[in-house]
Amino acid sequence: MDFALSVKNLKKTYAAGTEALKGVSLEIPKGDFFALLGPNGAGKTTLIGIVTNLVTKTAGEVSVFGVNIDKDPDLAKTYIGLVPQEDNIDFFGKPFDILVNVAGYYGIPRSVAIPRAEKLLKDLGLFEKRHMHAMMLSGGMKRRLMIARALIHQPKFLILDEPTAGVDVELRRGMWDYLKSLTSEGVTILLTTHYLEEAEQLCKHVAIVNKGEFIASGTMKDVLGRLKTERVLLDLVKPVSKEKLSAISALEAYHPHLADETTVEIEIGEGKAISGAVTALDREGFPVQTVRQKSGRLEEVFLHLTKDPV
Repeated sequence: MDFALSVKNLKKTYAAGTEALKGVSLEIPKGDFFALLGPNGAGKTTLIGIVTNLVTKTAGEVSVFGVNIDKDPDLAKTYIGLVPQEDNIDFFGKPFDILVNVAGYYGIPRSVAIPRAEKLLKDLGLFEKRHMHAMMLSGGMKRRLMIARALIHQPKFLILDEPTAGVDVELRRGMWDYLKSLTSEGVTILLTTHYLEEAEQLCKHVAIVNKGEFIASGTMKDVLGRLKTERVLLDLVKPVSKEKLSAISALEAYHPHLADETTVEIEIGEGKAISGAVTALDREGFPVQTVRQKSGRLEEVFLHLTKDPV
């Protein structure tokens, strides 16, 4: 049982004939923060639905911490906490009552559920709203309440399906800090998100699914290594015009782009050194102050791999 999730040759064909999953296999290590990425309709939600017993598979095997979901579904469910894409909380309920009631579904006595619910509400910044009707909460607070609900039975495997959709930047950062603390305590997290830059920063491993098949998987470093080029930002001491930048012939091989008046974006490929671009700019009177790697490399890999051939 070295894996939190083991999926083998998983297939799903819907009644209309759509092949959502075409025999995919996947293993997520215990304690990992794992990104499952793909375009809309790629098969992510179907895979999550099968793992959580919300969708019936056509073929294949799924185990959660070594427990086969077909042979012992009740035990497997106790290991899993799910935060779905859509808000599905009781909008007339109150956060405190929602958590305590959900704990009851798992057979957790109120004497245990009450302090556990209070701690989760405090950890997620909802304690002051614990007696407010859920419909009155902001979008970000509703998402945090769904995370608290998914954690009330202390699962070992947390599945987050687009958990920060529509949540502002400040709240997202707070949520990610909290979730990272969970992985440090041994909780395994599976994340789907369209915020690829966040996935790149947070996750140790990644799998990209497209049209029901995995087209890339491995450590984040290995998947990012598929890029043969790297985008780098050069911060200049003084502004440079687009026309002047285009006139520096020695920069042509770097495909320069003016990100703003004092920032030049260049492309570093195999056999090219960044020093050539730095020297060319300095020679023309535009010394480079700092060099930065451009973020968003995962997005570049994602777009390259999922792009339909022309």
